Amino acid sequence: MDVVGAAAHAIVTGTVGMVPAADTLIDASPVDYLILAVYFVFVLGIGLLARRSVSDSIDFFLSGRSLPAWVTGLAFISANLGAVEIMGMSANGAQFGIATVHYFWVGAIPAMLFLGIVMMPFYYGSKVRSVPEFMLRRFDKRAHLVNAISFAVAQLLIAGVNLYLLGSIVHALLGWPLWLALIVAALIVLSYITLGGLSAAIYNEVLQFFVIVASLLPLVVIGLNRVGGWGGLEAKITAAAAKAPASAGVPPAEQQLNSWPGQALTGFDSGFWSVVGIVFGLGFVLSFGYWTTNFVEVQRAMASDSISAARKTPVIGAFPKMFVPFLTIVPGMIAAVLVPEIVSLKNGGSPPGGASGQGVAFNDSLLYLMRDVLPNGLLGLALTGLLAAFMAGMAANISAFNTVFSYDLWERYIRKDRSDDYYLRIGRLATLGATVIAIFTAIIASSFSNIMNYLQTLFGFFNAPLFATFILGMFWKRMTPAAGWTGLVSGTLSAVAVAFLSQDAFGSASLGVIPLGGQGAAFVAASTAFVVDIAVSVAVTYRTAPKPVEELVGLVYSETPLEARTDPHEAGYPWYRRTVPLAGLALVMVIVLNILF
Repeated sequence: MDVVGAAAHAIVTGTVGMVPAADTLIDASPVDYLILAVYFVFVLGIGLLARRSVSDSIDFFLSGRSLPAWVTGLAFISANLGAVEIMGMSANGAQFGIATVHYFWVGAIPAMLFLGIVMMPFYYGSKVRSVPEFMLRRFDKRAHLVNAISFAVAQLLIAGVNLYLLGSIVHALLGWPLWLALIVAALIVLSYITLGGLSAAIYNEVLQFFVIVASLLPLVVIGLNRVGGWGGLEAKITAAAAKAPASAGVPPAEQQLNSWPGQALTGFDSGFWSVVGIVFGLGFVLSFGYWTTNFVEVQRAMASDSISAARKTPVIGAFPKMFVPFLTIVPGMIAAVLVPEIVSLKNGGSPPGGASGQGVAFNDSLLYLMRDVLPNGLLGLALTGLLAAFMAGMAANISAFNTVFSYDLWERYIRKDRSDDYYLRIGRLATLGATVIAIFTAIIASSFSNIMNYLQTLFGFFNAPLFATFILGMFWKRMTPAAGWTGLVSGTLSAVAVAFLSQDAFGSASLGVIPLGGQGAAFVAASTAFVVDIAVSVAVTYRTAPKPVEELVGLVYSETPLEARTDPHEAGYPWYRRTVPLAGLALVMVIVLNILF
């Protein structure tokens, strides 16, 4: 039976993660449940309040372009503070150690600053409603359709990741079968997005940001205290690595405790090629591909009330982003030496249990650490933070999907020239449909012991080739419409080919022809997609006709006047309200962090 077929069978028969209701991973108290209940009241209340401001499709999909920079900046980072940041990074911390910080300090901050300074003026100034619509104006319908379909598929797959982890929390708390937990979790997210659209998602994301920080900080403090501080953690990791059997493949202690050259993370034997993979594959291709072209993130900035606020949105988000590793990676490292189940797993064992009920995985590191170190009350707060994170991530995926589906697919190719109310209804129906599909894609995500392997592979498929097409088209006016779609398709297919030929990039479906381990396979697949996309785009461009230059104003850097790329009022603001000085400060801070670790 294929993966999707197995997922459908598992949903229908209720055999996924089936355990008795009394068999719960976490023994929560009434106080913990009360904290969860209060949080859900706030979430649904925000959805009801936001509903009052939804009068047309722009309100539903882009919040009427009316939100201040601090709100969109926090929502920008909270939308990303979902399964990838919380469970994925803690799993990486447990499995690979401190090298995981590269996903933040190399693989996020530089690209976020580039988005704010260089690319947001084109998105916001052109008044497009989505990234695929930008592709339509820069190239043609073919590039637009390829991008819209690939983006929609990606969001459904990634929403499934967040939903799976959200359902696993419900399963861990109540012992429900995973299929039932997934449905309940999906209904919670569906309720507030359908009610209030993007505004409900964004304001909930701001609330969720503070809840997440408040919930994870005590876990770090208490966990470090249990292991004897940072020095004690280093000593325990060193001792554990020395005792681990050779067959377990545990990285040496020096690789777990130093971020460079990062061989534990990439799986490369060579330190030189590990650095190349991190800097080029992760820091340039995957990072810029994700942060500069992913509509999930860009949508938050496009909801700002001015071009200055739109540019500052990712820059403001960069400041909390650079400190997130201390809330996610460090707990994973603590769990790897403190939690018996994770210690056993890392040493090559197969302990039973886990959030899915199908065996402990590195994805469970944070849950088990919460179970072992947090008292009642703080446990409820921590669980609330996890639920907030996964809802923020899933809501971001679903709200971006319904915009692209309604504007870029349904309106453009299926039903044109209908009323605004009609497209608003389609958006709400798309939200419902996407949530249902996410239940099935959640089962696919559940088959990966480390969810980051799955996510980075998906980013290589969808974001890396799009970034190549996007950046080439934005800075090279000669690039033709035909090159836009052929480059995208070629890059995507090459990434898929590399991933399936690699050793473990896509789980049991991988063929193992290319001997790549860790997440290096995803870095190589993304790099391949980028290079192939550029090569095909250049070759096709010189064989086909470009668009007239007058059609490229506002879409290509050289054809867009400076005044159209900046806010003339920003020059009079104090330095801390201007985009470039803020970005410079963020860059200096992240360089210092790289040096320290």
